[in-house]
Amino acid sequence: MLENLRYLTSGESHGRALVCTVDGVPSGLALSADDINRDLARRQKGYGRGGRMKIESDQVQILSGVRRGRTLGSPISFLIENKDWNNWAEIMNPEAGVKSQGSSVKGMELNNSKLNPVTRPRPGHADLSGALKYDHKDLRNVLERSSARETAARVAIGAVAKRILSEFDIQVLSYVTEIGGIGKQGTEVSGQGDEKKLTALFRKAEKSPVRCPDKKLEQEMIARIDHAMKRGDSLGGVFEVAVCGVPAGLGSYSQWDRRLNARLVYSMMGTQAIKGVEIGLGFEMARRSGSEVMDEIFYSGQKKNRKSELAGGFFRKTNNAGGIEGGVSSGMPIIIRAAMKPIPTLRSPLFSVDITTKKKFRAAYERSDVCAVPAAAVVGEAVTAIVIADSFIDKFGGDSMKEMRRNFNGYIQQLNNF
Repeated sequence: MLENLRYLTSGESHGRALVCTVDGVPSGLALSADDINRDLARRQKGYGRGGRMKIESDQVQILSGVRRGRTLGSPISFLIENKDWNNWAEIMNPEAGVKSQGSSVKGMELNNSKLNPVTRPRPGHADLSGALKYDHKDLRNVLERSSARETAARVAIGAVAKRILSEFDIQVLSYVTEIGGIGKQGTEVSGQGDEKKLTALFRKAEKSPVRCPDKKLEQEMIARIDHAMKRGDSLGGVFEVAVCGVPAGLGSYSQWDRRLNARLVYSMMGTQAIKGVEIGLGFEMARRSGSEVMDEIFYSGQKKNRKSELAGGFFRKTNNAGGIEGGVSSGMPIIIRAAMKPIPTLRSPLFSVDITTKKKFRAAYERSDVCAVPAAAVVGEAVTAIVIADSFIDKFGGDSMKEMRRNFNGYIQQLNNF
């Protein structure tokens, strides 16, 4: 679904490193490792995270595509080391029969106790379906790649997309609205289409251990996480991503796969553990009449402020559509809400079946989080930013930042003359 910013990620959860390459970034963009590391650090925060966060402190290495702080227009490659690699070097070594100390053994037989084959699939994970698809008898071959550790690479790419968007005063924000059934409906939190309210919510969320802008709900969420931790359980939740400063005209109504809302949902649903996505009022629209949910259109006649410029002086007092109508951005803030399921890895495992013996057992336990909704919100920012930046490049050209700026300014002038 991406037409301009193409990317691939690789690497296993306990492998040596995560690697990603993104192609299509315009030349001349100011970019540093610090720009990326800030979001990598935000992804690792959040109340309810597991012990790995005490080990890892993600730092990106830029391998290509950037010279003296400016992008070249060529593919940009990143590497994020897994600090836990030394504890897994023997188990995860790419070379068959090589011990971490350098001595060799006869092979990678499944009965070698040092290799710790995983044969008990965890309900809710990719373990069993992945093993059946790729004919793996050791489930570690599945769980290492299907792990949400991969999202660190997408956060790195999303940070680059945010840098592109920031050149045009576009912000991608997030906050948590619900954890374990505690919280508000997203439509109550989003402030409809008020960018100042959305920015205020984001600033409060940045100071919260659960990324919730409501202090009372924050404490209730923390208590709920503590309770789940004591029970050996896990919790999911809901977060909201808001994109402020987007001009009218991104996306298209002409073909299904060019609709901006379709591309955003596709990207968000491609994130581990996300089970549902809404745009704007979402499912609540189906419960109301048309006169209640359609955003009435007004005209200010004044195009001196940025908000008026983004839609040629037209505006809406409500934002039930979530900033997208007919697959095209309207100039209002884009509001996306995503539901994350509880993490399937439980300290008190559910029943499963051993794939070797076919006997009933408790599922395997792999070190994990109790709640990762705050981190998922940061990942949600990243995948949203990638789609918006891709659509932006599609609309305004993307060989260089100068070209994009020239085309963008011309388009804003066109809107003002509409």
